[in-house]
Amino acid sequence: MLVTGRKSLFAQYLTVSLVIVFISFVILGTMLVFFVARYSDEDRKSLLLENAGRVSELMSEQTVVVNNNVHIGDTETVWLSSVIQTISASINADIFVTDTKGKTLLCNDGGIYNHLYSTVPEDICEQAVRGRMFIKSSLGDIYGEPRYVAAVPIITDVGSSKELTGIVFATTDVVSFSNSKGEIIRIFFYAAIATFAIVACIIWFFSFKMIKPLRQMSIAAKKLANGDFSVRVPVTSSSEVGTLARAFNEMANSLSVSETTRRNFIANVSHELKTPMTTIAGFIDGILDGTIPQNKQKQYLRIVSTEVKRLSRLVASMLSLSRIDNGELRISKQSFNLADVVISTLLTFEQKIEERHIDIQGLDTCMKPVKVEGDPDLIYQVVYNLFENAVKFVDTGGYIKVTLTEFSDRTELEIKNSGHGIEPDELVHIFERFYKTDKSRSQDKNGMGLGLYIVKTIMHLHGGDITASSVVDEYCSFTLWLPRNKPQGGVKGRFNSKKKSGGSSVTVLGSDGTIVSTAETIEEQHIDD
Repeated sequence: MLVTGRKSLFAQYLTVSLVIVFISFVILGTMLVFFVARYSDEDRKSLLLENAGRVSELMSEQTVVVNNNVHIGDTETVWLSSVIQTISASINADIFVTDTKGKTLLCNDGGIYNHLYSTVPEDICEQAVRGRMFIKSSLGDIYGEPRYVAAVPIITDVGSSKELTGIVFATTDVVSFSNSKGEIIRIFFYAAIATFAIVACIIWFFSFKMIKPLRQMSIAAKKLANGDFSVRVPVTSSSEVGTLARAFNEMANSLSVSETTRRNFIANVSHELKTPMTTIAGFIDGILDGTIPQNKQKQYLRIVSTEVKRLSRLVASMLSLSRIDNGELRISKQSFNLADVVISTLLTFEQKIEERHIDIQGLDTCMKPVKVEGDPDLIYQVVYNLFENAVKFVDTGGYIKVTLTEFSDRTELEIKNSGHGIEPDELVHIFERFYKTDKSRSQDKNGMGLGLYIVKTIMHLHGGDITASSVVDEYCSFTLWLPRNKPQGGVKGRFNSKKKSGGSSVTVLGSDGTIVSTAETIEEQHIDD
């Protein structure tokens, strides 16, 4: 599990999500209770004022003012009391009528309250006669606790004028509203708990699902650190996590390839070192302990010398590889005749060509100068490697064809030889380091499989390239090309030229690692990272 500090990422994400949900519920509940309570208060206010107003209208119609005194007939009193009782029961409120001084004239049923025997406080009456009002009050000693109180004045027509004749009060218990609010809160609380539990489960599920790829990557990273390069993580989405999983798998593939290359490199180098060192040690020990007779010591010392040279070639190849990998392989550019390089290289193999009766074709294309830009020593190494391979693998009595062609943007050199050729499944690997085809393993005991890799690297350094084609049991062909304009980049990046006083030594190796020549470089090019 991914750990950040003392809590896992899953626990942190789950905790934060649940806290946010909880706070949201608290805010929602608070706002709900506030607005519901406010709505209830407004609704109750409207209800009480509306019904008090209805009673006020009825009282206004049935009230008679005689000698400045309010008079209500017995019949009207009974009817009004009935109406008040009905309205009071329908809205669960206490309704009573007072004169302007606060003395009760009518009420719903007398009830349990003291308004029949007590008067409404004068200040409340003064406030009520000015117009409709809604307050929270116990109305003096009428009620023992505060209630919601709505008051509407009674306006009676007296002749051509209107006169204030009384006040209608409608009251209801505050506790009932508190109970309603409490019920609302309780219902919301239970609903919130149920919803929170469901949401928590959903968040847990999706959090676990979202964190799972990261947990898998954490486990996979530990396995990679322990040397298991086969581990991969499944890509289950196209989101950022999926992109991260793909990047992780690409990194794992790269590390796997690098580790395989490293192991193969160590295995190949170990093998190449072990064979000559075993031979050298065996013959030297034989000479020292007298096992090898004195008359044969010179013969075995020649073998020891050959193996020492083989070790020297291997070390030189390793140095070249190191310089290539570090981007330190330098080239000294100048204009030179590629045709001369081809001819001089062929002369190097003249003896072997005659011994195997090899027919050299296409030399007419090398009869005129072909100027190219590059490092003549490194290009010589390339051409030497290609001719060495051609001479080595051509069938006896076969042919080697050389084709040198100039195009508007490049110069091409093709070296083609008859023979067994290269199998298609091996052709794609021949430029890899330490790779040797099955045919070359049997015919080339001294080669290390580095020649073509170094050749391709040199061509890339010059801004060119080399390709191979083959038809089994017919021919094998290598074609290299050099640009006729300024080289555009190399294996590591673009090139910068600079002068270096004193120069440096360049070693030219054959395909089997043979040191062909050395040259001092004055102008060098290095690869910018």
